[in-house]
Amino acid sequence: MAERTLRGKTAIAGIGETTYYKHSQSPDSEFKLALQAVVKACEDAGISPHDVDGFASYGNDRSEAGRLAAALGVKEFRFSNMFWGGGGGGVCGAVGNAAAAVATGMADCVVAFRSLAQGQYQRYGRSAGAPIAAGDDSFLFPYGMMSPAQRFAMKVTRFMHDHGIRQEALRGISLACYHHAQKNPNAVMRGRPLDEQRYDDSRWIIEPFFHLYDCCQENDGAAAVIVVSAERARQMKNKPAYIMACGQGCDHRSAAPVHNMPNYPSSHFSQIAPRMYAMAKMGPRDMGIVQCYENFTGGVLMSLVEHGLVKAEEANEFLVKENLIVEGGRMPLNTSGGNLAECYMHGLELVIEAVRQIRGTAINQVKQNDAAIVIGGPMVTPVSSLILGSEATL
Repeated sequence: MAERTLRGKTAIAGIGETTYYKHSQSPDSEFKLALQAVVKACEDAGISPHDVDGFASYGNDRSEAGRLAAALGVKEFRFSNMFWGGGGGGVCGAVGNAAAAVATGMADCVVAFRSLAQGQYQRYGRSAGAPIAAGDDSFLFPYGMMSPAQRFAMKVTRFMHDHGIRQEALRGISLACYHHAQKNPNAVMRGRPLDEQRYDDSRWIIEPFFHLYDCCQENDGAAAVIVVSAERARQMKNKPAYIMACGQGCDHRSAAPVHNMPNYPSSHFSQIAPRMYAMAKMGPRDMGIVQCYENFTGGVLMSLVEHGLVKAEEANEFLVKENLIVEGGRMPLNTSGGNLAECYMHGLELVIEAVRQIRGTAINQVKQNDAAIVIGGPMVTPVSSLILGSEATL
């Protein structure tokens, strides 16, 4: 029986991103931003936008595939896909779905993209002011639990309590992201360095663990990646970043309503990660590049543990800035600044940075750059992760 796998069958051949803006400050509409990112990704790949034949996205992106195809002048529109769930849980899944379409012949050139313009629409995650809460919200709103920070902080607090992890571990994650952003000209937080004192003195968003700098930004912009077959990628202008594996879904009853999942203090990757590593035929120690979605630093903590990159009992000692930065760090993390300090493009900027690292063109370039793991938005459902590799990993 033939092996059922995505391993090495497709590659990311083009990457594109707009200027990233603070929330509500984009001069362009969300749809125009999406078009700009796709065109830039096509230019990077050395192809015409007319040759794109599929689109994949997530987070209920409003830039509809049919409209994009028409505006780009796509000659043949063959595939469209939307990953269920809000926020960035689907970022890696969208890329994986694009890869699945190409690997199975449903399409030849699929764009995975994300676009946001919060001046045109309301800020992501902000209540629309509906007078009646429905579903889970009807059990949470009456007790004042309304924001993602509040909901996720409960899981993080339990996890940190269970394993004796201190606030300093979260601080180390934040400091590393801000450190990397200072060299990135497209990072919104470039020119705003962060040190321990500034982090410690920042206001609480949710006590006892989320300071201001533990929370992601809100931004406008768009990003896109071009997925083609491995054979085609090898003939194109840039070094391919091969898609070695994608995992998506969640653990048993992770989506049980009203905080009633069996494994409560979890980022929901504990069952996904082993399957993904098995498909890639790699393990955590092979990952020289780690890009982990930060909706909140506590989610990064849990995600790193559940992907086998850090042991919970070693988190206090390991998660310090010196271990997480490119300059001599044991595990360089979010090397363009991530959601905290580059841009909150719902994680697609993390995929783009992983591709740059594999190409060897990143501003904060790591030395061990043959394999990259990208971890999507933790604690939502479903979630997704991705492993990319150079030709040496095939």
